[in-house]
Amino acid sequence: MIFVTGDMHGDAKIFKQPTFKNIKKDDTLIICGDFGFIWNGDKSEKVTLDKLSKKPYTICFVDGTHENFDLLAKYPVVEFAGGMAHKIRDNIYHLLRGYVFEIEGEKIFAMGGGESPDIDIRFENNTWSKAEIPSAEEMKNGVHNLEREKFEVDFIVTHEPPQKIKAFLNLKDKENVRFTGLNSYFEEINSSCKFTRWYFGSIHEDKFVSPSHIAVYRNLIKVQSGEIAR
Repeated sequence: MIFVTGDMHGDAKIFKQPTFKNIKKDDTLIICGDFGFIWNGDKSEKVTLDKLSKKPYTICFVDGTHENFDLLAKYPVVEFAGGMAHKIRDNIYHLLRGYVFEIEGEKIFAMGGGESPDIDIRFENNTWSKAEIPSAEEMKNGVHNLEREKFEVDFIVTHEPPQKIKAFLNLKDKENVRFTGLNSYFEEINSSCKFTRWYFGSIHEDKFVSPSHIAVYRNLIKVQSGEIAR
């Protein structure tokens, strides 16, 4: 079975939540960005990754905005489930942007990246990376791979949502919504691609926006059915 959850920001305690007992041997867990366990490369971080490598299931993640992209880039790029990924450990993979992965018989389009809402502060503190924003080449690669699938996949996993979904989620906010080129790109995919459900993180909220668009944060969701694991 495939499960999906939201931003972890390097908090290993999340794996101890009772709901995670639903994940069994040979299952797959996908994290919708801000994995955060590859941040400073110190000894304790490596120990944590080694502990996660002993999980009996596969851990996959798309990148978010709070990642150390320089460290991620040092891991070997390998072919994984029909796409390309950074291999972190034998059971931990960073799904590279714009590929369609076939996992447990399901075709999943994965596209990480975004633009930090606190970009100004992070830039001043020298913790912002331009690499968080997908390049034109990565976005073209995504379109090319979707074309090969005739714009039909089972599921989509991203960090950011499509533009209209982001606008809906921010209706209650008094401040103007900040849209990016990536939100527009996802909106084009949203309107041209056939899929069952789209899972995304970034907003730190668990919300079933529509039957096909699900914001995930602390929930653990069964990808195929869209049900919350309890």
